[in-house]
Amino acid sequence: MRARQILLLVVIAGVLIFVGVHVLLHLSERKPAVVTPAMNVHKEFSDELGPRIYRALHSGTIQDSGDRDKVIALTFDDGPYPIFTPLLLDRLDDLHVVATFFLIGRDAQEWPDITRRIVSDGDEVGDHTYSHPDLDHESAAQVSMEILRGRDVLWNLTHERSVDWLMRPPHGRFNEQTLRVAQGLGYHVVLWTDDSGDWRTITPQQIVAHVERYATRPEIVLLHSGKLATIEALPAIVQQFRADGYRFVTVGELLESLGTAAVNHPVRRAL
Repeated sequence: MRARQILLLVVIAGVLIFVGVHVLLHLSERKPAVVTPAMNVHKEFSDELGPRIYRALHSGTIQDSGDRDKVIALTFDDGPYPIFTPLLLDRLDDLHVVATFFLIGRDAQEWPDITRRIVSDGDEVGDHTYSHPDLDHESAAQVSMEILRGRDVLWNLTHERSVDWLMRPPHGRFNEQTLRVAQGLGYHVVLWTDDSGDWRTITPQQIVAHVERYATRPEIVLLHSGKLATIEALPAIVQQFRADGYRFVTVGELLESLGTAAVNHPVRRAL
């Protein structure tokens, strides 16, 4: 009888562990906000600022006039990470493509040599906060602290000018307060024109198909640093966009050459 009770307890414990692991995996793959905010997010904005943001982000009906520069910026969120980020940098180097890395300050502190390599390879670094919180749930003081602490870490490691004016909120989550604080600190809040979906467990082929289907001009693609499928997808992405006449640039170069109006009103482009 006692042996049966022990066996039952072992089975129950195994089931609880299995369920717990799957819950944690589900939470770790939580979908970030897309570039076009849902209406309930839009309603958090004031009457003054809300309509301007809404118009800027809901402009998909503009037709391709053929006179917009074909420029694409690959952006990689999170990290840096051992193994994956160096592999990603090797692939970008092989393809002769520059990119923008929005790095977490805490991770950059842990892997300073990888952080420095990003800049030495000719890529750009942007501020992705210090600890990767949901900024729309933070106070103004906390938002400011996260941005400035992340900036200080990245600046001390790289002395790269871009860490002082380019930032991306974790998960793409923001509200009016987030924007006001960040812009008050001199930052452009950089989202994306296409979320590749590589934060999920998908194949390289699915990533390529998504990016080709939702291409815009100009293009800012959201990708992630810690994903092997993303690294494997890059050659096909680069080949397809280059075949269509696109130039690969950093976010900073894109903003300086085209300005924010072009970035906020991308034109759909069929590859």
